[in-house]
Amino acid sequence: MELHEWFAVRVRSNCEIKVAQAFSARGLEYCLPLRKLRRRWSDRYKIVESPLFSGYVFCRFLRSRRTAVLSAPGVLHVVGFGRVPVPLDPEEMAGVLAIAASGLPAEPWPYLKTGQKIMIDGGPLAGVPGIVCRATSHCRLVVNVTLLQRALSVEVESDWVRPLLEADSAATCSGGAMAQRSLEELGWARALGVQ
Repeated sequence: MELHEWFAVRVRSNCEIKVAQAFSARGLEYCLPLRKLRRRWSDRYKIVESPLFSGYVFCRFLRSRRTAVLSAPGVLHVVGFGRVPVPLDPEEMAGVLAIAASGLPAEPWPYLKTGQKIMIDGGPLAGVPGIVCRATSHCRLVVNVTLLQRALSVEVESDWVRPLLEADSAATCSGGAMAQRSLEELGWARALGVQ
C-alpha cells in the first residue's frame, strides 16, 4: 500500500503562492510557510508575505500521482536523486507544519548540523568562536530540513524548552566551557593590551 508522503517541490522564482493555489485547486495537500515582511515603497511602507523556503512548496501526495504535481504551472521538479523523488523526513516536516500553524514569527535560518561551532560576527564579541547554549529569557528553536540543506528559526519562551536527556544537554553545554574559556582569554588579552 502506497503512503501519502511529504515532498519538497522546486518551483519557479516568485511562483510559490501561484503553485500553492494550483495544488489547492487540484485537491492536493500542501504547505507554504510564509512570513510577514515590512517593505519600503517610494512613498510608504507595506506589509508583504514572503515564503520561508523561497523556491519550494511542500506537497503531500502518492508517488504514483506525481504527474498531477509536475503538471501544475510553475513547478520545475520534485526534489530527489536523479528522477526519483525523495520524501522529507516525517519528524522534520512535522516541525515545519507546527511552526507554520503556531502563528509565531518565524524566519529563514542557516542550516546547522548538530554540534556545529559558530563564530560571532557582530557586537563587542565579534570574532569569538563558541557554541551557544542559551540566548536570553527566550530560546531559539531551529528546525532543519536536511534534504534542502535549509532551516527555520523561531524564538520561543525558555520555559517552553525541555532537554531530551540529561547527557545530551550536558554534551551540548560542554562547548559553553570552551566559549567561556575563550571569553576569559579574550578578557585577559584586552586587559593586558594584547590585540
